[in-house]
This record gives sequence, C-alpha cells and structure tokens, in this order.
Amino acid sequence: MSKETSLRSRRNALKCLAFGGAGTLFVLAGGVLAPIDLAMASADAKRTASLGRPLFVQISDTHIGFNKDANPDVAGTLNQSIALVNGMAEQPELIIHTGDITHLSRPAEFDLAQQLFSKLRTTELHTVPGEHDTADATVSEYFNRFGKASNNKGYYSFDHAGVHFVALINVLQFKPGGLGTLGAEQLAWVAADLKGRSSSTPIVVFAHMPLWNVYEPWGWGTGDADQLMAHLRRFGSVTVLNGHIHQIVQKVEGNITFHTARSTAYPQPAAGVGTGPGPLKVPADQLSTMLGVTSATLVKHPRSLALADTTIGEASIAMRNFMFTPTSLTVRAGTTVSWANMDNEPHTIVSDTGLFRSGAIDTNETFSFRFDKPGAYHFTCSIHPQMVGTIVVQ
Repeated sequence: MSKETSLRSRRNALKCLAFGGAGTLFVLAGGVLAPIDLAMASADAKRTASLGRPLFVQISDTHIGFNKDANPDVAGTLNQSIALVNGMAEQPELIIHTGDITHLSRPAEFDLAQQLFSKLRTTELHTVPGEHDTADATVSEYFNRFGKASNNKGYYSFDHAGVHFVALINVLQFKPGGLGTLGAEQLAWVAADLKGRSSSTPIVVFAHMPLWNVYEPWGWGTGDADQLMAHLRRFGSVTVLNGHIHQIVQKVEGNITFHTARSTAYPQPAAGVGTGPGPLKVPADQLSTMLGVTSATLVKHPRSLALADTTIGEASIAMRNFMFTPTSLTVRAGTTVSWANMDNEPHTIVSDTGLFRSGAIDTNETFSFRFDKPGAYHFTCSIHPQMVGTIVVQ
C-alpha cells in the first residue's frame, strides 16, 4: 500500500473490489453479509457490538508446507491470524476455512495445520478442500481428517444461529482452461437441500474456487456456477465465499454478495497482471498488509450479515460518540492505520503537520494511511475539533 490516503465506502460493495488482509469477520446487517476489518473488530469491541453478534470468521489458503521466498514462515503468519481471531472481544463460535489448508497434501502438513487450528478459541470448524489439499495420489489425506461432515463427498450443509450454510467442492474436476466444476450430482443435491428452505433464511455458500468468473484466462471461476445461482436467487440474503485467488474481490448481484478472501500465507497478483497466478513476492514490510482473515456478524433486525476484512499488519481507530477510540495508538513503522466512522455525523482526519487529510467521512466509511517513519503524529477532526488523537510510530 502506498503512502497515499485511501477512502473506502460500504457503497463500494456494489462494485468489484480488490485489496489484501488476515481474515474476515462476517456481520449480518441490512440483509447483506458485509466484510469488516478483522483487526478493527479485535481492537474495537464497541464497534463490533453495534453491528451485531460475531457469527463466524473465514480463514483461507493457509498453505502449510509452503517455504518459498514469498513467505518462508506460513505457520508464523497463520499464528498471527489466529491471534487476531482469539483477540476478538466476543469470540465467534464458528470458523470456516475455504481451502488450500496445505500446500502439497502431505500428512505432516495436515498434522501441523490441525495442531495450529487447535489454538483457535472457537467450538466449531468447517472446511472445504482446495486443489492443493487433493494433490496426493489417493486423494485421501484431506478426507481422512476433514471428510466426516460430508461423508467424504466434500459437500454438505449445516445450520448455525439461524443461518443455513452450504459447503461445496469445485476442485476435483476442471473445465478446459482451468475453471472449477461442481457437477450434476452436487448441483442436484443443492437443489434438494434448499427446496424446503424459506426465502427469508439467510444463506451462506462457501467453496474454494470462486463461484463466479473473476478472471477466466487464469481459471479463476467455476464453469457451472450459473446453475448454482439459479437455486439461490429466490433467497433474500445470500453470501457466497471463496478463497483461491489470495486477495479480496467482491461484487453484489441482487441479493447475492460474492466475496473472495485473502490468504494467510502469501499474496497473488491482481487478475491479468503479469504472466499468471502464483506466489507474489513483496517487500517484507508489506507482506503483513496483504494477508488476513474475514469475519461475519449477525444482525437480527433486519436479518442480514456484515463482513469485515482484517490484515495482520493493520491497526484501527473508531470514531464513536464524537471521540477517537483509542485516543492514542502505538504501531510499528510500516503499519496502515484505518479510521472508521461509527457516528451519525461526518468526521475528518487531519494531521497537524499536513501529512494526511481525509475528506468528509460519513457513517460506516473508513479512511486509511500508512505510517512508514517513527515519530508522534497528532490529528484532529476539522468538523469537530474537540476530537483529537495521536499515532505513535516505533
């Protein structure tokens, strides 16, 4: 991320987005499962509580066993992501992993992954396999450990907190060019599974490869996903989650929100940039800003989900009750700090030295700035000058 400021709005969910993080917290709000920065959810319990009860966290593409230059310590960055999840003020009961748990499908990699997952302070873990999890000769290592829920089929469903979850597998068959495939048998099962569900039931569908064509030349999509969407369009709130591309890309079509997750291991290039997909080496001080998780929170009135994405290299400040919370924040050089407006009035972020200045930040909008040099940085709101704060960069 450059030193330039960036302003992001929830309205951007109507567009395709691409950015990096540690995982995502999901919140059901206004009928839509929307992403919230997980670091912010960990640091600001009040903000999370205002959105609703944390529902689940999505982790993806941990690639245990990868040891190349893009990240020689994937276990370490997964541990940082787990610490973010465990640091949330209110622990979600559910974790979803959207595939590529391991890099080479080797028993020792699965063993280490399970050991690391055991540190999560949650009671329920659901997974789907990625293509890196099914690369062993017998295609059995993943199913030996995680196949019980699906009776070794790879697809299954369950209910949690009034939300119906559908786990799908699209990495055992590929169309020419590399697009994933669900297949007729799995699609028929989905139709039967959803048939008796009320259209007011919030639905979450998750698989490894994107269930929409993010970038077909690189195989970033699923060839028969349109048949799946035909079964989902009658529902008022549908969230479709994937991994595979190691970056956040989001779009909304009617009542269906599509959201791909960051990896906890290494980034990949944006679609069409470079010769093809694969591990992307970035400067060491930038890696943590491109890895992360996603979290979801459930809001009951109206029933909806809100998502939050968090990088392991981010810090956050909330603007609430006409105060910056916290008023003073200490970070390491190279950290991106995000401010989120939780008031019903607009605020601004203005450095007293002119280093950074936001425009008006409306309710639920955010402003971010990367701090590269050590020092104390004081800021205020130009609309409400009683609001003051300080960033200390070490």
